[in-house]
Amino acid sequence: MYQKKPEILKGKDWVMIWLYALISIIGLICIISVEYRPNDNFMDSLFAFKKNYSKQFFYLIICAVVAVFILLTDSKFFTATPNLLYVFGVLLMLATFVIGKTVNGSRSWIPLGFMNLQPVETCKIFTALALAKYLSRPDTDFSKGRAQLIASGICFLPVVFSILQNETGLALVYFSFLLPMYREGFPPVYLVVGASLGVLLVITLLFPPITLIIALSIIAIISIYFLRRKIKRDKKLLLAILSIWLICVTFVGFAVPFLFKHVFQKYQADRIFSMVGRDNPFVDQSATDLPILEPNAKKAKADKEDYNVKQSKIAIGSGGMFGKGFLKGTQTQGDFVPEQHTDFIFTSLGENFGFVGCTLLMLLYLGMLLRIVYIAERQRSTFSRVYAYSVAAILFFHVAINICMTIGLAPVIGITLPLMSYGGSSLLTFTILIFILIRLDADRQMVLR
Repeated sequence: MYQKKPEILKGKDWVMIWLYALISIIGLICIISVEYRPNDNFMDSLFAFKKNYSKQFFYLIICAVVAVFILLTDSKFFTATPNLLYVFGVLLMLATFVIGKTVNGSRSWIPLGFMNLQPVETCKIFTALALAKYLSRPDTDFSKGRAQLIASGICFLPVVFSILQNETGLALVYFSFLLPMYREGFPPVYLVVGASLGVLLVITLLFPPITLIIALSIIAIISIYFLRRKIKRDKKLLLAILSIWLICVTFVGFAVPFLFKHVFQKYQADRIFSMVGRDNPFVDQSATDLPILEPNAKKAKADKEDYNVKQSKIAIGSGGMFGKGFLKGTQTQGDFVPEQHTDFIFTSLGENFGFVGCTLLMLLYLGMLLRIVYIAERQRSTFSRVYAYSVAAILFFHVAINICMTIGLAPVIGITLPLMSYGGSSLLTFTILIFILIRLDADRQMVLR
């Protein structure tokens, strides 16, 4: 006799659920490998809520309950409340300035007793929902500048508060919302300009600002000379060249110094310049904690900034093809990698399970990203599609930056590896993001607004 499936199972994307579960379990195993020692009683320590892997285990249970709750919630709830949730998220970020807790120089945490809540992390959920709500409104014409400005404001308002909290790394994550906006018709010229300024920023790391300003001026003069005939016919071309030159010079001469002096923390700026083998030119190099007369002062300072990444590379490289085996990693067991259970969790996977383990994890992330894009494109509702692309963009940004951090291809800016890094705030955020997507997808035949 045919039995009707329970409502919680009806129409849910089990591929996404299994991918979520597998990555979360791998994350827990990696955290165990970082903290567990042979003389520990595993079962006692697992339920004691003292070790980080014990806390992560309980966070996973809490997230499982939250996931079930989301799957049982009417999907219309998520289309009816985004604006209220967004305001609530912004208020939470403002609350950190009053009742916030400072961790690693960042006043971005609200203590809840059993865990610390990071509003800038959870606000990504509310921003994704608010952006989806605005772009799905019948009266929103995203081809107009006003609509583009409002959408950008929704995405980047949390960035301002995040920077004021000294949480620059997570502030950068909000730029991932450019992807769903581009999918919905955001003019590519803005992305081209943004990418060009990004390239110019990287070049600024390699050369002094005054050198770049001179080079840009020479390029502008040469361009004007070779295009002089066209400029005679169309004066707008000259205006365009001078405008581009002025923007670039302003960016190099004023915006970049401001960024490294007042936006990035000193240690973040030092790490960024250390990647290219330069001292930070935007601080007083004499005001350091190293003796000025020490012959190897600069080398010692650079080694200090590079220590995390060097130990990370050693741990990953020592794993070889198949790894040293679970709980057999010398770098991991010896506590040589700082923050290995959070920002550098990928190193424990590399040392314990080698290239094969890292490849498997990357394939799981790739599978999840491709599945999210597939889910996005099968939606009838603009709301669900925008939200799905927001989740994909956030996930991709976190994975790409975190792994590049651990292998020395990006500066260490404190971005977690989704579902892998220790932390209730990060785990809960990605759980909610993913399971709201699964719930909306279950009603993909509806046009949600």
